[in-house]
Amino acid sequence: MQLGLGSYAFRWSIGIKDLQPEEPMTALEVLDIAHSHGLKLVQYADNLPLDRLTPDEHRELKARADSYGMTLELGTQSFDAGELARYIPIGERIGSKILRVALDAEDALIPVPELAAQIRELLPDGKRAGLRFAIENHFNYPSPRMVELLDAVSDDALGGCLDVANSICAGEWPMTTVKMLAPYAINLHLKDYQITPDPYGVGFRIHGTPLGEGRAEISEILDTLDHCPDDMSCILEHWLPQTSDMEATRRMEHEWLARTVTAARRLVPGNH
Repeated sequence: MQLGLGSYAFRWSIGIKDLQPEEPMTALEVLDIAHSHGLKLVQYADNLPLDRLTPDEHRELKARADSYGMTLELGTQSFDAGELARYIPIGERIGSKILRVALDAEDALIPVPELAAQIRELLPDGKRAGLRFAIENHFNYPSPRMVELLDAVSDDALGGCLDVANSICAGEWPMTTVKMLAPYAINLHLKDYQITPDPYGVGFRIHGTPLGEGRAEISEILDTLDHCPDDMSCILEHWLPQTSDMEATRRMEHEWLARTVTAARRLVPGNH
């Protein structure tokens, strides 16, 4: 697999909701950071939406990536046919092979045949642009429903973006999700997590850790995906919790990424 950086590794430095830095990290800066770590690609998700850039800025981003020998991928949040139609030419402009779409609770309200029909209508334009749609399992879109959707469309231009931890929120243990979605995977989001008991015994909390420092069964996950092609992208993310000192939190994003990349080179075959 080819190791890449996901823009959500810098959610606090880019800014999210009401937590905005004075100088948000830009798409070019994310690319430069990925290059400095020797990564092969960047996937820009909905926290750094590329439809806010101009066509000239898209071309500048592509030229910078080409100069580094890197590739780019892009993504959106929730299914919106109009937004996906806007993203297809952006994907073509930056040379992306993947358009990741994270499905969530509102998408789960759409009947599978209806959602499948809407996706099917977009696939020809995506194919002409050299794109495959990668549907990501997100917090409130159960994996069995995702399998139903992928089977209903049944097209090589549609596959799964397998996130190894998101579906905990949907009541699935990670390896259950991985085994269910592995046959459809065309993109991987790799992160790690820890489960910490409440000090007073009132349940527990799930929080992120750098890769290889938590409970994610990395070796078993990768073994389950050993059928995937060598050029499939493995996007590195992490769930760094915010702290009361957001500047310190933003500095920590760089530290966590460095530890995650080091672990990924050790754990992911072909990246030593």
